[in-house]
This record gives sequence, C-alpha cells and structure tokens, in this order.
Amino acid sequence: MTDCLSDPQESAPPVDIDRALVRSAVAGEIKAFEALYRRHVARVHGVITRLVGHHAGRAEDLTQETFVRAWQALPGYRFESAFGTWLYRLAANTALMELRARRSRPQSDGDAGLEDFGTPDSAGHTTALTLDLERAVASLPPRARAVLVLFDIEGWKHEEIAAELDMAVGSSKAQLHRARGLLRARLGDMQ
Repeated sequence: MTDCLSDPQESAPPVDIDRALVRSAVAGEIKAFEALYRRHVARVHGVITRLVGHHAGRAEDLTQETFVRAWQALPGYRFESAFGTWLYRLAANTALMELRARRSRPQSDGDAGLEDFGTPDSAGHTTALTLDLERAVASLPPRARAVLVLFDIEGWKHEEIAAELDMAVGSSKAQLHRARGLLRARLGDMQ
C-alpha cells in the first residue's frame, strides 16, 4: 500500500489506486485519505461550484463538508461503483442540500463572485471559452442549472434528478430543455 501513497503516478489504473487507498483509509491510515483528497478535490470543487455558484467561498466550504462526510461514510462504502463516482454523487448531494436550504431563505446577493470564474485547462491556462461557458451556466436559474449539471455533466438520469430535487420526471426534462435553450441564447449573446 505504501507504494500507492509514495508514487501516485504509478501504472496501476486510477480505480485500482483509489480502491487500495480506500481500504487503507478505512483501516485508519490518514495519509491514504489525504491522497484520496488530493486526487479528487478539484473535481469535487468543480461539481459543487457548477451547482451552487461562487457564493463568497461557499463552494470551498461545501467541498470541505463533502470530504468530512466522505470520511464519516467511508466505512460503509461497498465498492459497488468507482470511489470517484461515489464521491462525486456525495458532492452533488451536499450541493443540492445547500440549494434546498437557499430556497427556504430569502435571496440576498444572487450569484455574487462571478468574476472568480474560470477553470484552468491541462496547461494551467483559463480559456475565454471556458470563462464564457462557466459564466453562462452560472447565470442560469438555480433549478435549471442543477438539472443541466446533473444530467449533462454528471450523467444522472432524470429519475434520479427528479427524486433528488423533489420534482416530477417531466419537470426535470422540462428544466433541462429550458436550461439548454437559455445556455444557447446566452452563449450566442457573448459572441
């Protein structure tokens, strides 16, 4: 196991590395969980940011909350899906709980912090297209944005989205159609 921790770039497939790290973390090896954190934190943060927006550091807080929940739930992880799949679903559920809580609170500042948008590409550069797309997604109404992200980016089924967002399957499909139309219009306006 220590080989996986000392050399995360080894030739084993990522799923096998995650599997070994999970087993070690469940056995109490903190370094193994730290390695899982480093391997997945960027994508977890991306999932959460796409769902909740850039609310003054809230995405960072929810990312940390996701990993705390993962640590607590790890002993119950059954290896039925890839660890990353399990973790990203946990991240999405954490973000969706935040969206539900926001719905019950009065809106105050909308999606403040849009100037912080931009995800670096593999060379570490943020492209104009990435900025435009992320801004356009962030500007969508929250439920439409959630359905779009969960369906198109995270690969959830409409039945799963409907259950998680407490809506009918037809409403999920309608929100996706609405989100895609708004996204096309907003990206067209940016050209």
